[in-house]
Amino acid sequence: MRALVAGGAGFIGSHLCEFLLDRGIEVLCLDNLVTGSRANVRHLLGRDGFKFLKRDIARLKTIPGSSDVVFNLASPASPRDYLALPLQTLETGATGTRNLLELCRRQRSVFVMASTSEVYGDPTKHPQREDYWGNVNPVGFRSVYDEAKRYAEALTMAYHRTHGLPTRIARIFNTYGPRMKVDDGRVVPNLISQSLAGQPLTIYGSGRQTRSFCYVSDMVEALFRLAGCPDPMPVNLGNPEEFSVLRIARIVRRLTGSKNPFEFRPLPEDDPRRRRPDIARARRLLKWKPRVRLEQGLERTIDWFRAGPA
Repeated sequence: MRALVAGGAGFIGSHLCEFLLDRGIEVLCLDNLVTGSRANVRHLLGRDGFKFLKRDIARLKTIPGSSDVVFNLASPASPRDYLALPLQTLETGATGTRNLLELCRRQRSVFVMASTSEVYGDPTKHPQREDYWGNVNPVGFRSVYDEAKRYAEALTMAYHRTHGLPTRIARIFNTYGPRMKVDDGRVVPNLISQSLAGQPLTIYGSGRQTRSFCYVSDMVEALFRLAGCPDPMPVNLGNPEEFSVLRIARIVRRLTGSKNPFEFRPLPEDDPRRRRPDIARARRLLKWKPRVRLEQGLERTIDWFRAGPA
């Protein structure tokens, strides 16, 4: 088997490349390195069956060889990145996704679209199920990412319905682990990097807003299983254990041995108040559930941050 992983030098993408190689699957990794890093896949460059190409999927024309499955994880994903790259984020979600779908249509490849829990916006239903249509601000600052992913989902379903293309849609909830960028701006890397640097830990709003964090090894296993599932409708992938941001900050502070104070700042615009996936579909269709508990995953992530990127 051969897999193409777009965004393969990013955080989740690099772990997926490694996961596939470990199972004897050849991997073509595409990344324009705007938010990804060659360092994330440096340890894979000498492995049999792995090839890296610096490509922008929004300008993709041809790709050498063919692939049995295409994973689309290419997009700025952290608020800090997509707010700095609004037009590129929209173009990647629209033109980039279309280019990959056309590639799959020509090759009759399975297409796996990495969508996001952001399609639910600031949800009014809790926990979030796949049949919930969301509460999204289409013109807010975060809309460049939210709407890019919502459009990509619609485009994916249109290719499935029009061309009979075998497609999958993964709605990925908050994921964390080694290879997250230190300056990512998201909750876990923020808290860990500040704690290790002896800085105050930034808490936005009251800290009572909740998140459900899935360790990256669980996430890539779910993406792999989803590729083999014939159901084209969206599937939530994440950990249903829900924690307040303040509780997570306290856990990080304890695990790092930090005494740093909390520093409270205003909540960003349209920041979701609660976020927790209903993963009943993933359990039923994929026979999957997360196995890594939060403290265990945070310990591994802290160790990686302490050691620094390879």
